[in-house]
Amino acid sequence: MPSLSDLPRSILVVGSGGREHTLVRSLLASPATPRVFCAPGNAGIAEDVPCFPIAADDIPGLVALVQRENIAFVVVGPEVPLSLGLADRLRALGIPVYGPGADGARLEASKIFTKEILLKHRIPTAPAAFFNAIEPALVYLKTRSIPIVVKADGLAAGKGVVVAQSLNEAEAAVREMLAGNKFGAAGRQLLIEDCLFGEETSILVVVSGRDYIILPTSQDHKRIGDGDTGPNTGGMGTYSPAEVVTPALLARIEAEIVRPSVNAIAAEGIAFCGTLFIGIMLTPTGPSVIEYNTRFGDPETQVVLPRLTTDLLQLLWAAATDRLPAVGPLLVKPDYAVCVVIAASGYPDAYPKGDVITLPAPTSLPPATTIYHAGTARNTAGQLVTHGGRVLGVTAQGPSLRDAADRAYAACNQVKCSSKYFRRDIGARQFNRL
Repeated sequence: MPSLSDLPRSILVVGSGGREHTLVRSLLASPATPRVFCAPGNAGIAEDVPCFPIAADDIPGLVALVQRENIAFVVVGPEVPLSLGLADRLRALGIPVYGPGADGARLEASKIFTKEILLKHRIPTAPAAFFNAIEPALVYLKTRSIPIVVKADGLAAGKGVVVAQSLNEAEAAVREMLAGNKFGAAGRQLLIEDCLFGEETSILVVVSGRDYIILPTSQDHKRIGDGDTGPNTGGMGTYSPAEVVTPALLARIEAEIVRPSVNAIAAEGIAFCGTLFIGIMLTPTGPSVIEYNTRFGDPETQVVLPRLTTDLLQLLWAAATDRLPAVGPLLVKPDYAVCVVIAASGYPDAYPKGDVITLPAPTSLPPATTIYHAGTARNTAGQLVTHGGRVLGVTAQGPSLRDAADRAYAACNQVKCSSKYFRRDIGARQFNRL
């Protein structure tokens, strides 16, 4: 484990969502007491650390900021700056970064690229085919079973996936992506894959070359409505641990998916340093990969990081400096954690911005409860307002899943906002099993 004296004294977190607010809070909690900055941040992050108004996709601006402020370590939150090569630019200047280069980020930026690697290295995943023209895709659809999954190849903020329940719906998705320009450049190619059935789980892995550490399990809730109804979103809530992933199942996931994935990425010539987020479907025949992401998940981060006893800064710094094996066994609290996302009504489609938010006083929150900001800003009058589809992440910990959920929902009910919307069944699958 890197000693406290070896750790960087100044850190920049890139991004502006709930994931980044969680990263900022966790890094601030390090015994090394580093100076933490964020760009661009949001209204909540700005209450914790200095923020710079530089967009996450402004690569030259971020590089200049790091040089100007003598930043010693950069932690990149979202996928877009990674895919644009921010980590490559910084490493070329000798600045350590937690986050993959553009070649590694392609694992998220191109679903076709990832699927080809999965198939080549025989890592469990659904059969699929790739298309850039409408007619061949429509012909292929008629040869497959329904439901079926249609995915835009590129980055679409977690919304470029349609699980079609009919042939008509699948055909409409193909036309919207390839001809209707629904996802712009992200949808110029698509893949159609067989639908996997079972429960999903999110496995977050800190990777440094061929070394890795698996973080605590979690389970996300992607659909907008209670009972997993309605369109997919970037995530409406999550909980940890996901007890459907028993120790025996986790060992199988590591043997069949995690280790082969890390080795496959290295075998492809990618020097990966960062978080490999593996979306897994627990099918009746075993775990199968749905997707790779190349950064911390959102909102999974809001339940995984608060459960760590291991110092996050030491963990990420060890990965970035090729010393991950020195960290030793990961230390995790026994508590459960639940995150409920408060969104603006209308999300993931059109939603209002600028609605005033009134947060409860910290002293009135339930025990072990934190409100992370995602899509928030300040208006000209200095009021806290909505500024995105997913506005807040309310995370609570407790000795049981029920305790954590009750605390999170009690805090959600204290938040005042005219366009407030949140699911009321986060953790339902685990409650049903219990």
